[in-house]
Amino acid sequence: MTSASTRLAGIAQDRLTDFAAREAAAYAAARPRTRAALEAGAATFLDGVPMHWMKDWPMPFPVLVDHAEGAAITVIDGHVLDDFCLGDTGSMFGHSPEPVAEAIRAQAGRGLTYMLPTEAALRVGGLLSGIFGAYRWQIATTATDANRFALRVARAVTGRPKVMVFNGCYHGTVDDTMVSLQDGRTVARPGLTGQVADLTQTAVCAEFNDLAGVEAALRTGEVAAILTEPVMTNSCMVLPDPGFHERLRDLATTHGALLIIDETHTISSGFGGYSRVQGLAPDIFVVGKCVAGGMPTAVWGLSEDVAARYLAYNAGRASGHSGMGTTLSANPMQFACLEATLSRVMTPDAYAHMERGAARLADGLGAAIERVGAPWHVVRVGARVEFICAPGPLRNGAEAAEAHCPEVEGAIHTALINRGSLIAPFHNMMLVSPVTPDAAIDRLVATFGAILTELFERSIS
Repeated sequence: MTSASTRLAGIAQDRLTDFAAREAAAYAAARPRTRAALEAGAATFLDGVPMHWMKDWPMPFPVLVDHAEGAAITVIDGHVLDDFCLGDTGSMFGHSPEPVAEAIRAQAGRGLTYMLPTEAALRVGGLLSGIFGAYRWQIATTATDANRFALRVARAVTGRPKVMVFNGCYHGTVDDTMVSLQDGRTVARPGLTGQVADLTQTAVCAEFNDLAGVEAALRTGEVAAILTEPVMTNSCMVLPDPGFHERLRDLATTHGALLIIDETHTISSGFGGYSRVQGLAPDIFVVGKCVAGGMPTAVWGLSEDVAARYLAYNAGRASGHSGMGTTLSANPMQFACLEATLSRVMTPDAYAHMERGAARLADGLGAAIERVGAPWHVVRVGARVEFICAPGPLRNGAEAAEAHCPEVEGAIHTALINRGSLIAPFHNMMLVSPVTPDAAIDRLVATFGAILTELFERSIS
């Protein structure tokens, strides 16, 4: 019997180490073309990758994609992967949905960017309001930009300096959100690159589900806006307590702060996102990633009241230099893809398929965990599923950080790829798309079960 002191997430450390080494070796051996291509061509990029977070994948080196179609990726070594990462939500509706591909082909013949609107833009406004609610819309290129611009509006109309965020949150690379709680104090997150400004002057942090902490932050009168996901997703997933969002809305209103809800990940929750499904009423609504079928696009909308307040604030001000907007945002290609996605791809029927498949996946993963007696749990929100290598449920960012187990998660991730299933490199996130077949779900469940059997049955023998 292995000592409990040498276990990680319930797995014997020596067993895990051996397993991870075997899977890494198998991964490398099966991808000689990828390895050779990276050695030949990656040196021109900083740290060998076009974007630094590509190093966050836990395999020995990243895969190189040849093409993707539907819910599958083919890599240059010829392996086909059932794709449950789906571009970390960017391709949640599948890779290159045909209506979006058609729209790209058609718009490419009419020009890519003009810094002027099209008739499609006018149609998109109506589609956005029909799906997400009656907001006054603006278009950005990323949700990071949309969140940044939303915070400018919030500070403009309230005259207040701070944003309140939750410990462990992620809202893109918005500087003000890069804070955490340490011994009850708001501090800059460790690991920030080149950070010189004191983020505590513009941000305050509380724990998710801690309404007393939220109220304490709001009572100072310094908070312009609460910026939150309705479910914490860029950590081990944390669900809201019953009544949390209703009380959060009440507290924001009472204390004169705006409520900004970022649905960039929780758009997987159902048609119209978590806010529509659960009847939430944010002052500013943000969503990005998959909203245009994979074309880099985000949208942000102001409630009628906030829009009126902002227009009043802006009346008579000098034009330009607002700190909002980028030249390529709201380009005609974005609107073409938005219209195709919102009218023909992001449909109630698509979400119904996704929900059924995600429930099948969550049930299968949960059964595999129960079968081996692992001290883990599974969480699902709509089409988004995660297995978490710790008991649950989790209630806040601190618990989510404690539950995160990179050594175990990385080994399982590599083992899944070796057997034909790709999940996100961040916190075991899996998405089911409208084109994900049941056979792919069943393969992932069976593979996950076999991996756990090897890790746990040998650990307890």
